[in-house]
Amino acid sequence: MSKRDYYEVLGVAKNASEAELKKAYRRLAMKHHPDRNPDNKEAEETFKEAKEAYEILTDAQKRSAYDQFGHAGVDQTRGGGGGGQGNFSDIFGDVFGDIFGGAAGGGGQGSRVYRGADLRYNMTLSLEDAVAGTTVKIRVPTMVKCGTCNGSGAKKGTSPVKCSTCEGHGQVRMQQGFFSVQQTCPTCRGSGQEIKDPCGSCHGQGRIQEQKTLSVKIPAGVDNGDRIRLGGEGEAGEHGGPAGDLYVQITVNRHPIFERQDNNLYCEVPVDIVIAALGGELEVPTLSGRVNLKIPAGSQSGKAFRLKGKGVKSVRGGAVGDLMCTIAVEVPVNLNSKQKELLQQFGDSLKGNGKHSPLSKSWMDGVKKFFDEMKF
Repeated sequence: MSKRDYYEVLGVAKNASEAELKKAYRRLAMKHHPDRNPDNKEAEETFKEAKEAYEILTDAQKRSAYDQFGHAGVDQTRGGGGGGQGNFSDIFGDVFGDIFGGAAGGGGQGSRVYRGADLRYNMTLSLEDAVAGTTVKIRVPTMVKCGTCNGSGAKKGTSPVKCSTCEGHGQVRMQQGFFSVQQTCPTCRGSGQEIKDPCGSCHGQGRIQEQKTLSVKIPAGVDNGDRIRLGGEGEAGEHGGPAGDLYVQITVNRHPIFERQDNNLYCEVPVDIVIAALGGELEVPTLSGRVNLKIPAGSQSGKAFRLKGKGVKSVRGGAVGDLMCTIAVEVPVNLNSKQKELLQQFGDSLKGNGKHSPLSKSWMDGVKKFFDEMKF
């Protein structure tokens, strides 16, 4: 009987990665292993077929030969191994080890290292600093490698010894029915070693807590919710493992004048009634200096003026945004008697001429029409 194509057996493409091969084999092994299907010859044969395909395709040399010559290229190299059914616990050790804390213990793995934890630092910036960019010094409490024992956790002049619980493998096997799974050794926490005489500075941890001072460069254009990653500035890893990362979380304070929305800035500009009526120029602030804003005669409250290129250039690139200035016509208050008299005279001069108050005339016409059409 001719053998099926190994890629077809596992249900993967010919360019499948090792991770994809492992995932496919894991699925088939869980479903068809004889321990889960007693007295089922079909399941046993399917499992053997999948195991053979996995062993060939995860060996770079054999996979190359198979891709070139098919089954003929690997049948002579396999010898007598690979036809056996294997133990279900071996499947867990080989394929599922990453689920339960790393590769299975085989023959002396040595000390296992662990990546340090990532840290988060909350940073609050002014709008000006967020838009222009800046450099900020921060102090971060973190775990760093112990200088006394150089991270080993053992007292100077001594060394860690092989763990007595897992015999240096870093893993222990747990039997649950027909499942035999591996878990991280509770004594050495996966390192494979015990510290009999711990370092006095770090008490066997290999790390100590310190305040670390860092200079963080804030790029121009950051906004609320942005994160800056500082690689390797998190906690030191255990047993000499790599350090984690530090993530700086940005919050931008509310500004007394401007409000940011994406790349645009918005502000409200109070305009006195005379300038709004007669027109004129106002000096308004921007984040890059002062500019003159031209107010046309007869401008009403709520009218918006766009100042091109006076907004923000996003940290992600693109064009610079604009500054949108919305005017608010201010009614004079605290008038003296003379001012009130003059204002009354001015108001009297406007009566009966709707062209001076087009919004009021339009609104009153609408109100009149509403009442005329209303049925009581």
